[in-house]
Amino acid sequence: MATLNIKNLPDKLYRRLRKRALAQHRSIAQEVRHVLSEALEAPERRSILALRGLGKERWAGIDAAEHVGAERRSWD
Repeated sequence: MATLNIKNLPDKLYRRLRKRALAQHRSIAQEVRHVLSEALEAPERRSILALRGLGKERWAGIDAAEHVGAERRSWD
């Protein structure tokens, strides 16, 4: 496994990183690895077909056309 050394890290950034690590119950090194992996790992690609039906329970019993009309009327 590789080792990464960071020089000249601004104090303010280090304090923010330390605060974030403490809030997540991680060491600073663990938090750095977490932040880097979140930033650099590609999100899982989803097919548009995988979204089919999502949210239908939220709209159960609601007339979509009436809802849109009410929203538009509220803009005036």
